[in-house]
Amino acid sequence: MKRLYAAIACLIVLGFTASRLSAQAAAPQPGPEVKKLDYFVGNWKLDGEAKPGPAGPGGKISGTEQNEWHKGGFFLVCRNSESGPMGSFASLNIYGYDSANKVYSFDQFNNVGEKVHATGALADDTWTWNTELKAGAATLKARFVQKILSPTTYHFKFEISPDGTNWSTILEGKATKTS
Repeated sequence: MKRLYAAIACLIVLGFTASRLSAQAAAPQPGPEVKKLDYFVGNWKLDGEAKPGPAGPGGKISGTEQNEWHKGGFFLVCRNSESGPMGSFASLNIYGYDSANKVYSFDQFNNVGEKVHATGALADDTWTWNTELKAGAATLKARFVQKILSPTTYHFKFEISPDGTNWSTILEGKATKTS
């Protein structure tokens, strides 16, 4: 009888261990929405024009981005470095997909101490990222639009609006994949 109880206990332990190993082996996989961000993987060269206005003086900007998937493939990590009329700018950006809210997410941490959070959507060949920015006592709506022109080129535009209706372009340019 003791052997029967020992055999049953052994089977229970083996079953529990096997189910845990099986659960670990079936790690979650990124969904098709996340895979759409794959377009941005790689190294990019940025060239553009900042428009003169409340955000600063106008002038040429240039920069680079290095984009790669974070382990697991759920988040795209972007290291951005730019120079322009306001000096040097660097940021760490993280793109992902919020499946609970069915929206893309963008989080930026930059060298001037700002943290920016935006939500995004893809419609046909155009990504649109929306956020709000503080400008003194005012809150402005902001959007960053990326229109895919080819597998290795996209046009970008950064716009602000006091009301979400009348938009002013403060930056636009072109990104070209370098590898």
